[in-house]
Amino acid sequence: MSKALNAIRVIDSHTEGEPTRVVLDGGPDLGSGSLRARLDRMAAAHDDFRQSVILEPRGSDAMVGALLCTPSYDDCATGVIFFNNTGYLGMCGHGAIGVAVTLAYLGRVKPGDIRIETPVGVIGVSLTAANEATVENVSSYCYRRDVVLDVPGLGEVRGDIAWGGNWFFLVDEAPCELILENEPALTRAALRIKRALQAEGITGMGGAEIDHIEFFGPPASGDAHSRNFVLCPGNAYDRSPCGTGTSAKLACLAERGELAPGERWVQESVIGSRFVASYQRSEDGEIVPSISGRAYICGESLLVRQAGDPFASGIA
Repeated sequence: MSKALNAIRVIDSHTEGEPTRVVLDGGPDLGSGSLRARLDRMAAAHDDFRQSVILEPRGSDAMVGALLCTPSYDDCATGVIFFNNTGYLGMCGHGAIGVAVTLAYLGRVKPGDIRIETPVGVIGVSLTAANEATVENVSSYCYRRDVVLDVPGLGEVRGDIAWGGNWFFLVDEAPCELILENEPALTRAALRIKRALQAEGITGMGGAEIDHIEFFGPPASGDAHSRNFVLCPGNAYDRSPCGTGTSAKLACLAERGELAPGERWVQESVIGSRFVASYQRSEDGEIVPSISGRAYICGESLLVRQAGDPFASGIA
């Protein structure tokens, strides 16, 4: 085990309840080039680092890691590679807000507009206050509408397939009420849908795996438009309303003519936290979502991997 990887400096935050762990120092040398190429190098040669940071005993299933990298573009404040308990994420909305608030906490950026490079493209982030930010996400789109699945234990399930920085299957008719007490039942239902998608060979564009399942229902708050439950790739539910999932939802609403450009959409999570979202159309007609939320610093720490620790690379 390399001494350079034995001490890892991190800052933890949560965005509307969902944790982000930003890695400041102690990460692997991924070389230069695009963020996509560096992510691929990390996955191929340094996945033990991801496991050390995010898995127990140092992390948790709900946590998303964010490794800060030197950006490829001079106008970006940082590059970032997002990862979770099973692998890597092209983009993470709550994580991007967490990164921006962390950079402000460190004094590396001031309130205003910054750009952050991710493996799926450069995003804009407007830091409106010390703990508030708006992410202008990558272009999002509805790929297929009204896909019908025969799901064992659930029967016929209808949903849309959409891209919001990750691939989603969005179901408007949730199997039960979207409250935290029903999390086990919602998780089981989402896993059944995920398995049915795989069994029927239903994918995103280019054969991409649909690794997020999202249920929707009526909100608990009178000023919100919807409540959701999102099951992430590692089978942990999203405590926030999910930035990429909300982006995918906006793309589907736009596709159906149910939400106009600039119109406000308040998405509530299963724990009652919220994102305020809207979209604009780019010059070529693409949906460009904006997601606003709050993040708060939870702690600063130095993760240690001692020689001889049988779980130095986490409990897989």
